[in-house]
Amino acid sequence: MNKRLMSITKVFTFDSAHHLNDYEGKCKYTHGHTYKLEVTLKGPIDKNGFVIDFHDLNRIVEDEVISVVDHKYLNDIFDFNPTCELLGLWIWDKMEVSLKRKEYFLEKVVLWETPTSFITIDRKDMV
Repeated sequence: MNKRLMSITKVFTFDSAHHLNDYEGKCKYTHGHTYKLEVTLKGPIDKNGFVIDFHDLNRIVEDEVISVVDHKYLNDIFDFNPTCELLGLWIWDKMEVSLKRKEYFLEKVVLWETPTSFITIDRKDMV
């Protein structure tokens, strides 16, 4: 097996509405976003030339994340204030549980709330 590691990234979008609790700005009112989600995995290239097949990564993210949040009111789903930061941590945790193969692992999650505002979670920060 090849010991060199490579990162792969797949990009997704989903639409959700929410409001922020205990917040005095405009976001205290119900509003929506088209979120952009970037999921990056890292691992060695297998005998077929993949870290993970993009199709398989797509299925995991669609099943574990997108199907839960797309076209939903986030305040009805979560017991936390649905900020971009906390939504990103929820995505990280869902993906960590789903990626049980030891050959690759979750390296980074980037969640864009608007075209100019996003959060980044890197493995090195998740101590």
